[in-house]
Amino acid sequence: MVWGGTKRRTVAENEAAYLRNLSGNYLADAENECYILRMLYGEYPAYIWQRPDWPQFQQDTGRLAKRLARTRHRQGILLGRMQALGFEMRSEATLRTLTEDVVKTNEIEGETLVPDQVRSSIGNRLGLDVGGLPAPDRNVDGAVEMALDATRNHAAPLTEERLLSWHAALFPTGRSGMRRIRVGQWRDDADGPMEVVSGPIGRQRVHYTAPPADRLGDEISRFLDWFQDTQPMEPVLAAGVAHFWFVTIHPFDDGNGRIARAIADMALARSEQSPERFYSMSAQIRLERKTYYDILETTQKGGLDITDWQVWFLECLARAIENAQHSLATVLTKARFWEVHASDMLNERQVKTLNRLLDGFEGKLTSSKWATMNRCSQDTANRDIRNLIERGILVRSDAGGRSTSYELFTAAKR
Repeated sequence: MVWGGTKRRTVAENEAAYLRNLSGNYLADAENECYILRMLYGEYPAYIWQRPDWPQFQQDTGRLAKRLARTRHRQGILLGRMQALGFEMRSEATLRTLTEDVVKTNEIEGETLVPDQVRSSIGNRLGLDVGGLPAPDRNVDGAVEMALDATRNHAAPLTEERLLSWHAALFPTGRSGMRRIRVGQWRDDADGPMEVVSGPIGRQRVHYTAPPADRLGDEISRFLDWFQDTQPMEPVLAAGVAHFWFVTIHPFDDGNGRIARAIADMALARSEQSPERFYSMSAQIRLERKTYYDILETTQKGGLDITDWQVWFLECLARAIENAQHSLATVLTKARFWEVHASDMLNERQVKTLNRLLDGFEGKLTSSKWATMNRCSQDTANRDIRNLIERGILVRSDAGGRSTSYELFTAAKR
């Protein structure tokens, strides 16, 4: 399912035509068309923002209390473990987490970013060594800038100017795919109401229609005023509300989901009072994408009680924190590796390539890939590899193939 800024002018007419074809009853057709029009334009609220008490959200604290306590407990355990580690290991964990977060939040929207480019962009901005990684594209840099600003500067006010800057960073070419969009500006609905749709052209299903563009000034102002004054609300619950509220306003032609998730990350960073990130909510949402869209749609078509959304948000966050233990294990493995080999005299090419392997090298490491990564001759690559085999750091892979490949030595290979 693709969520975003596809628009149509004649929603009610198309829905009514469908009902006419389905029923073949002109009286039923007339009644159905009037009903749809009334729903869309206010007599019967079709969406949450059409209700007179919008946006006075309600939450069942009794249903949320135990889930919130469990999630907060897991959050505290993870943060405690990470604080016990050194600065370099925390930085490596943050680099891993942010890389995954930027890649996955774009995947949710059907956009593919090259992980190595994302890692390179983040590492350069955090002053971390990412030697040998490819230079990032402009759209990668923009996505990274937004993610870092949201988390590293989480204490700074969230303003209209900041939101518009994030949007401009996401779309440096002024286009979303082949379509030109309003970049760094609120949508104007010149081509019709903002709708979230799925399905092939001509048979699209409308999942959600956002508030009209002429309401955006008031809607955004109200949201930002609330976001700056969330002290009365538990911070993690505030993150869930912020995510839902912003994506329901849907103020941009495209990029609303990514910015909503960045705002949630900003609120979560505030809840921890730390710019360091050790778990990725976006990565977990990517795993649960269908459920994510389903609960969004259901809540946006419901009343002001958003408890079901908050339940899902808390449970998704708890799973994200739990899954972060795998990333932490990888960081610890890398740290232990370099502790063992701290006294080994390795050249710069060897250190760089070993780090790539420890970070999760894609594919098989061959001598030709070594030469390409390090911009050295094939003979030099072969000498570097032989030296590491003699030291017991690399071994030839058991996997067959036309080219000999190499992998890190582990105790299991004894």
